[in-house]
Amino acid sequence: MTAGGTSGTPARRRVVLGGISSRAWEHPADRGALTALRELRGFDDVVKAFFGMWNERGFRLSYLAAAIRVDHRQYPRVYRLYAEAGAALDVTELPELFVTQSPWLTGEAIGLDRPFIVISSACVSQFDDDELRFLLGHELGHVGSGHAVYKTILTILTRWAANLSWLPVGALALRAIIAAMLEWWRKAELSGDRAGLLAGQDPAAAVRVLMKLAGGGDLSQIDTAAFLEQASEYEGGGDLRDSLHKIRMTAWSTHPVPVARTADLRRWVDSGEYARLLGGDYPRREDDDLTSVSAEIKAAAESYREAFGRSQDPLVGLLRRLGDGASDLGDWAGGSAGRARSWMNAAGEAAARAAGRTRRSGKPGATGPADPADPGAGADGDGPEPPAEEAR
Repeated sequence: MTAGGTSGTPARRRVVLGGISSRAWEHPADRGALTALRELRGFDDVVKAFFGMWNERGFRLSYLAAAIRVDHRQYPRVYRLYAEAGAALDVTELPELFVTQSPWLTGEAIGLDRPFIVISSACVSQFDDDELRFLLGHELGHVGSGHAVYKTILTILTRWAANLSWLPVGALALRAIIAAMLEWWRKAELSGDRAGLLAGQDPAAAVRVLMKLAGGGDLSQIDTAAFLEQASEYEGGGDLRDSLHKIRMTAWSTHPVPVARTADLRRWVDSGEYARLLGGDYPRREDDDLTSVSAEIKAAAESYREAFGRSQDPLVGLLRRLGDGASDLGDWAGGSAGRARSWMNAAGEAAARAAGRTRRSGKPGATGPADPADPGAGADGDGPEPPAEEAR
């Protein structure tokens, strides 16, 4: 397929990845959790229980009323790039796409039944064609992996759990569950970056997007090599105090910091995986039913072991010196995936009970998600997060 590049540059041809499975771009830790969730018995019943109390139509209607729905008549440039990104990932049916007025560089995938994508007007004005194609591919990757569905459900679950005193989970256990889910969310963002790169097939544009997320749209004032030096310093510089500060910064965040995302994407490219996928060696959707939960959980554990082993962080280095921390961490990651499945079963039963109470009383049993006009509720977002508890 021939597609236009950045304005003023000649068109170039991108590889169409026919029949590609979302497993091709999913980070091992993300893929292990997703495989476990997909295998949950009765998971569809949990979704239906949520529909009894919350409906994504409210979110869609809010954007239909106050945003621009992209098609060949409205934002035709964005629509063309969206179609190109979808074609590269072999998306058979593009989700609805909206542009909303916002000064933040953001993108998100929202919804349970029919997820849709929202990007900000700042992205349209500040990203060139290749950069915007990466962003749109990132969000299509979230939809293809089911992230929009699982993130929405998990967001509602955790919000209700915080407001329903009868839920049989202690406060400390609840915080541990939320922290674990946010760790998965951050890994899902790395998966989205890989999908964006496969859609745009321009590593330089991917790095530019992350640089703009970190420091604004004027790249004439920013040097790529210096930015990558920042990433290296962030990952391995400083002492134990810096390690503790990084834990505090990221533990309750939905997104890895931009320099960390850049470093991870660069490692993925340097590993040869990106070139292998473009060469046609990738998993197909037709084989998704053959995936093994245990194998994916083992791959997730191995991913954590590898990250632990190569990390230059002072705290990780100390743990390595104290013992076989990499092995312990990998075993913990594998066991955590199994415990997450058990929690999801219990949470699903709680959701079903809540749905029954709501139908009998005619009143919701909890505050539920945020106002449907708030695009950050139950959604994925890219870009710097405001200091408030809610992302946007």
